[in-house]
Amino acid sequence: MKQFKRGIERDGSGFVVLMAEEAEDMWHIYNLIRVGDVIKASTIRKVVSETSTGTTSSQRVHTMLTVSVESIDFDPGAQELHLKGRNIEENDIVKLGAYHTIDLEPNRKFTLQKTEWDSIDLERLNLSLDPAQAADVAAVVLHEGLANVCLITPAMTLTRAKIDMTIPRKRKGFTSQHEKGLEKFYEAVCVAFMRHVNLQVVKCVIIASRGFVKDAFMQHLIAYADANGKKFTTDQKAKFMLTHSSSGFKHALKEVLETPQVAARLADTKAQGEVKALNQFLELMSTEPDRAFYGYNHVSRANQELAIETLLVADSLFRAQDIETRRKYVKLVESVREQNGKVHIFSSMHVSGEQLAQLTGCAAILRFPMPDLDDEPMSDDE
Repeated sequence: MKQFKRGIERDGSGFVVLMAEEAEDMWHIYNLIRVGDVIKASTIRKVVSETSTGTTSSQRVHTMLTVSVESIDFDPGAQELHLKGRNIEENDIVKLGAYHTIDLEPNRKFTLQKTEWDSIDLERLNLSLDPAQAADVAAVVLHEGLANVCLITPAMTLTRAKIDMTIPRKRKGFTSQHEKGLEKFYEAVCVAFMRHVNLQVVKCVIIASRGFVKDAFMQHLIAYADANGKKFTTDQKAKFMLTHSSSGFKHALKEVLETPQVAARLADTKAQGEVKALNQFLELMSTEPDRAFYGYNHVSRANQELAIETLLVADSLFRAQDIETRRKYVKLVESVREQNGKVHIFSSMHVSGEQLAQLTGCAAILRFPMPDLDDEPMSDDE
């Protein structure tokens, strides 16, 4: 996602000027826009004109419209958002109050204005602007002369650097040129790795290559970090995993991630964290039901007793048409975080999110049993 301008006041009102660059960005925008928000974007309107003789002609005209959103339709296949609403700024082509549908798609600039940007909105916005924050797996795929440094988020793979260098071939009596070329190549990959990979955030680093290239690179990386005063700790060294890949091209990463050893190692990353939390909740429901509750009333009551260890929330609840409904879930998330509880926001596009939605979309794992909560009534919706 690209941000051109941001003007959010202290009271939470304000606007941002954005442009989606990837398919993933459209999902973030869908979660940001709600009924009542104001969208300003360039659109195409059909204009019918009549001549003095009574004949009519129509043409499609580009115009800038400002619409108060009344309905939102997201097409994940085509990666398009259809926003229907009334025009609130009159221009030469569209009358004030006339209905129009604005279609948002990747690489189309727009302005989003809200009366209130809450903490969930801002968290989603900042995450979409810097997807590297969500990347908890880094990977370097390489062969002699080519390397790709990538960050892997739950939804996509970002290539942060590509190093492509010509290395002299080994010739009898002239191996020094080959060795110097390799040294220079490894140095360039080390520089790119240290610049783009934050080992404080990343939980696992995959280094994959043919033969012994990965081992030689790992030795260079450790030496480079030592020489630049960024010596790896024992915990950081434990994050590295060396494995085989067919080449240094980015597409080789797919086969690397599918190998059983790598899949097992990645089981604890953010991409799997939500599934793990949901499985733990379902297990507790059968083994320790007094520590696993779902439904807003039960979860809210547990939160009042400072009992929530892990909160599970479906992102569909933050897209509620009713502002008060959204607000109460935002307050719940903020409250649990203030009490050092973990919060997992599940995407309704994932299987785990669909499963959580069947349990009202809101569930909690408690720090201690609360058998009295069963006496608390559930709402009609739940």
